Amino acid sequence: MIQTTGLSYAYDAQAEFRFPDIHLADAENLVILGESGIGKTTLLHLLAGLLVAKTGKVLINNTDITQLGARELDHFRGNNMGFVFQKPYFVKSLSLIDNLLLLQYLAGRKSDQTKIKQVLDRLGIKDKERKKTYQLSQGEQQRASIAMAIINDPKIILADEPTSSLDDKNCLNVTTLLKSQASATGANLVVITHDQRLKTQFENQLQL
Repeated sequence: MIQTTGLSYAYDAQAEFRFPDIHLADAENLVILGESGIGKTTLLHLLAGLLVAKTGKVLINNTDITQLGARELDHFRGNNMGFVFQKPYFVKSLSLIDNLLLLQYLAGRKSDQTKIKQVLDRLGIKDKERKKTYQLSQGEQQRASIAMAIINDPKIILADEPTSSLDDKNCLNVTTLLKSQASATGANLVVITHDQRLKTQFENQLQL
């Protein structure tokens, strides 16, 4: 469940954003659409607790993350949120499976290679688990990024422009994968994008 109320953020006196309230029940998805500079990434970062709101509340499963201290927020993020970035981020010196094991460790989870293999198998890249991430193709890196986002069973998956550099076929593939993986774990999926192709992929839409 995600709920925001009266959310705003100010970079300075000339750049202040006020956002519509969001109400998502468990496992509901949302696409947030808008052109560059309209505040999409700011809103995503507020939902993630990466920015401190000027006003308002952000409730994730009835926890108001705007009231958490830095250490509490780090712990909450590690156990409740997964991130898919426009450009995937990996530890390049590690294999794909070791990147995923590292995420489990950082979240205070037990190492679970069986679960990792199951996730990679669902995403069609189980045979790439021992590859360094820079050895993966662009499409494989996209799938690996999704694996990184969902490995700790987050309650919310936040995706930042995940399809902007993709052709129509891969745009549909990535969107379908994100939605299916969110559905498999009962997570909320929130995607921010200027990619108008995603309008047909999401029932819930917010235009900024």
